[in-house]
Amino acid sequence: MNGAGRVVIVGGGILGTMHAVSARQRGYEVIQLEREADARGASVRNFGLVWVSGRAPGPELDLAVRARQRWEQITADVPAAGFRPAGSLTLVTGEAELALLKEASARPDAAQRGFQLLDPATVRQVNPALQGDFTGALWCHRDAIVEPRRAAAALRAHLDRSAGYTWRPGREAIAVAPNAVRDHTGQWHRGDLVVVCSGAAYTGLAGPHLAAYPAPPLRRVRLQMMQTQPFAGRLTTAVADGDSMRYYPAFDLPGRADLPPQPPVAARTRAQLLLVQRLDGTLTIGDTHEYDEPFGFDVDEDAYDHLRARASQLLGAPLPPTQRRWAGVYSQVTTDELYHRSTIEPGVVLVTGPGGRGMTCSPAIAEETFA
Repeated sequence: MNGAGRVVIVGGGILGTMHAVSARQRGYEVIQLEREADARGASVRNFGLVWVSGRAPGPELDLAVRARQRWEQITADVPAAGFRPAGSLTLVTGEAELALLKEASARPDAAQRGFQLLDPATVRQVNPALQGDFTGALWCHRDAIVEPRRAAAALRAHLDRSAGYTWRPGREAIAVAPNAVRDHTGQWHRGDLVVVCSGAAYTGLAGPHLAAYPAPPLRRVRLQMMQTQPFAGRLTTAVADGDSMRYYPAFDLPGRADLPPQPPVAARTRAQLLLVQRLDGTLTIGDTHEYDEPFGFDVDEDAYDHLRARASQLLGAPLPPTQRRWAGVYSQVTTDELYHRSTIEPGVVLVTGPGGRGMTCSPAIAEETFA
């Protein structure tokens, strides 16, 4: 799809914004609607990880690698997005976790992922802030970091400097027709294509469409995260712990069955440690997984205590005080697809459901929409 027509984007999160970027690069006029003053959903409530390392082999890994390349290309002129090719270290403690790392480092696609197995001394050369207790690590050169609270807004600001892009916050899309969407003020927005990136909102425009499926194609997942005050050290990579190997498909190898049980609080909250240092020195720490709705409106302090203790163990230093805590909800496909794309009306497509791949894969997903 290329031309000089118009594309209408519904949704101001990272997936919608990457569709706006791709449309403008193809010469389309773009109008982007967002019901809030700015994105407030999963796009800003995440780690900002461009995470190649944990993806399933085959199409998912290929999508992530293409997206990683696109992130670097797109943000070359948008420094405010905070892209940095920092890589990641998955740190393990104990022989069972180390054995699983060795299996992963021997995968046929290990080079494509940028995997390298490191001993503790080499880990500390790569990331001197890690002075705690671990038996080894898997270094992934392909992983990267962006600033989730800034990235989508920075990309939109970059688009806004040239003609052909219009950002319309505070406009909730409430109805569709072929090649058109109507916002809550009554204004219709028409284009060659309307792309609805509704995130985890399964009502509104997406509601009647999704309700027609014999089985739900999407589910929602809730997570908890936190951010500390600035940390005195400097982390040169993103960090994950051994529990992350329980959730990422790259580690779905025979050795995963030999992992010891998680501590009760980690098992109950399905916790894994992901740790990223922001540009201002603060640490983003998480996360948990909750699948059964209705989700609570509160957060579980036991999970935060566990994650703080785990991060402190790997850093070998006390953490700064917690500055803020939050919960987020993202949309995840329930099928074997990597994400959900379907036609609501002629010329109106719904794109959602990448799950935890959203921040990583959004540039490549947008490319596929316009292919």
